Amino acid sequence: MTRFLQLPLALVFLLITSALGYAQADNSAARLDGSNAAAPSGRDALGPSAGDKRKPDRPANSDNKNASRNDPNAFGTDPLVRMLIAKGILTTEEGRSISAVGSAAEQRDRLAALLRDKGLISSDEYEAVRTVAPSTDAAPPASAPSAGQASAQKAEKPKPSQQPAAPTVIAAVAPLRLLQVDPPKREGLIPDIKLGSGARVKLYGFFKTSLIHDSSSPQGNDFPLPLLAADTGPNDSPEFHLRARGLRLGANFEWLDPAPKTVITGRFEFDFEGDFTRANNRNISSIRSSQPSLRLAWVRIDRSLTEKTTGFVLFGQDYTPFASSTQPTTVENTNFGGLGYGAAYTRAPQVRFGFNYNAGGSRSLKFQPEFALVLPAFGDLPANVADQLGFGERQGPDSQRPAIEGRFVTQWQLDKASNVVPAQFIVSFEQARRRAIVTAAGVPAAFRAAFPSGAEVDSSSHGYSAEIQLPTRFVTAISKYYNGSDLRFFFAGQLLSNFNDTAGLTGQATATSIDGASTVVFGLLNGVPTVAPQRPVRAQGGFLQLGFPLSRIFDADPKGRNAGWTTYLYYGYDQATARDARRFGARGARSDLFSGNVQYKLNTFVTFGYEQGYYRTRAANRVGALPLFRGIPSYTTHDVRSELAAIFTF
Repeated sequence: MTRFLQLPLALVFLLITSALGYAQADNSAARLDGSNAAAPSGRDALGPSAGDKRKPDRPANSDNKNASRNDPNAFGTDPLVRMLIAKGILTTEEGRSISAVGSAAEQRDRLAALLRDKGLISSDEYEAVRTVAPSTDAAPPASAPSAGQASAQKAEKPKPSQQPAAPTVIAAVAPLRLLQVDPPKREGLIPDIKLGSGARVKLYGFFKTSLIHDSSSPQGNDFPLPLLAADTGPNDSPEFHLRARGLRLGANFEWLDPAPKTVITGRFEFDFEGDFTRANNRNISSIRSSQPSLRLAWVRIDRSLTEKTTGFVLFGQDYTPFASSTQPTTVENTNFGGLGYGAAYTRAPQVRFGFNYNAGGSRSLKFQPEFALVLPAFGDLPANVADQLGFGERQGPDSQRPAIEGRFVTQWQLDKASNVVPAQFIVSFEQARRRAIVTAAGVPAAFRAAFPSGAEVDSSSHGYSAEIQLPTRFVTAISKYYNGSDLRFFFAGQLLSNFNDTAGLTGQATATSIDGASTVVFGLLNGVPTVAPQRPVRAQGGFLQLGFPLSRIFDADPKGRNAGWTTYLYYGYDQATARDARRFGARGARSDLFSGNVQYKLNTFVTFGYEQGYYRTRAANRVGALPLFRGIPSYTTHDVRSELAAIFTF
């Protein structure tokens, strides 16, 4: 176990200590240089420091130009601006924009507005320090300004110039990316709240209400699951839901570290997709009283190591590196279209570390390898509900080793048209083990002499994926393929986990594992008492989705009401190896989904969407033992699902 963890722990320790070492060097340099050394901030935080040696092939006069750009004394005569640049509160570009034109009073107003936008002063404080009245009808000063000052004042008067410019081109469809590649920028978070500790907080979230009709929903859920897992009764079990628990709330954090090349960020997110309560004041109204549950909670430390390389380490619960990088855009967003229909993913506690290398070039090429130590989980369901409430599941932790996951991302600018995000190609992997334990009291009587202290049986999970995202101005294509074994925790493999391989065993007897989640089989193999090995169910799947920016294709006005139309087409499938599914039990072995949706974005805050999906499941057998549908053994069944949703985002 110790040898297994040496390399990952050494890499984490190396990244943290290097960041601390760089921070100490930055602080020492700052004390030596005093006020003459300007600490980089913003975009400069990721580049080389002011003390870096000049490259031999750089022209001699380029150093003079860079020196004038980085020297705070080069921007006007206002000592306050020079001091703020030296302290890293303002960038050199911001200092240049403040001191470029206008009188000293107007420059001071621009400085105050910039400090307000950065969250360093409040709106009331901004109004208090303004030297020019906000009204455009204010009386002119007693002395007429010079011609240059008059033109500068005229340029500064229109208020809309301080607002973000309206888009001139409608954006292409951007893929849904749950894991970031570009490192966060220092002070890149514009906060809604500044805490007394110095933390900067930006709130976000959305509220969604849906009208849903399923032609067949035998398990009674308001989200799709593989069919043939339960009988439907005399009909197809059609259902209608009006779903209003799609509330998701979160906050992004940034902490300003004294070392200018270190960026510390975090995220906390929860939703109300949890269980339904049975409290005394909610018994009757349980259906509309779902509970909040944690989705994300992590802190990430990024460190600029060189001009082109950044390292990071993340602690907490986040999406896993394996299979979570590429997800479809669907109106049914509880499980990206449905569990067991090709969009494998999950979230889990982890420690993740990696590096980002910006190769640059005409295509803005970037590479990012990352690795993670993850809580081993297999989606086991303890028979005793109290156990599940107490510890969730234990067979993964009982293996006494972490799950290992990783991914490698290549990012480049495929289409250089305006408002098109970069393309990505991702490969990922995972490996984990579980252990089912039978206590001495649980061993069948016929085998207690052979297993006086109890018994254990192990199995493993492994997987790999290849994912691609290709955004262009007219269509965005994303796709994923995954393959592995025991992918239940990633909502794949038809949610099947493992089975007992009883081939060759005679005189069989069964026992329940210590957590009640597994049945362990004992038997005689050539007359020798043994425990049947447990084999993981092998699985594969994936999806393809095409997204079309209708408003851009039909050249709508970017400022008009028709600028927000998009549509998506989707096909996904997920299957367990038929032989393994048959040994697990007679039920579905393959499910696929054909769906399409159209979305209309009314404004920044409101989106309407309609989605139609055809969900289909096929059994592992064509003949013989078949699962029941309407009380009849059936090979296949389907669900036609319609969802109309209003989504309010903030």
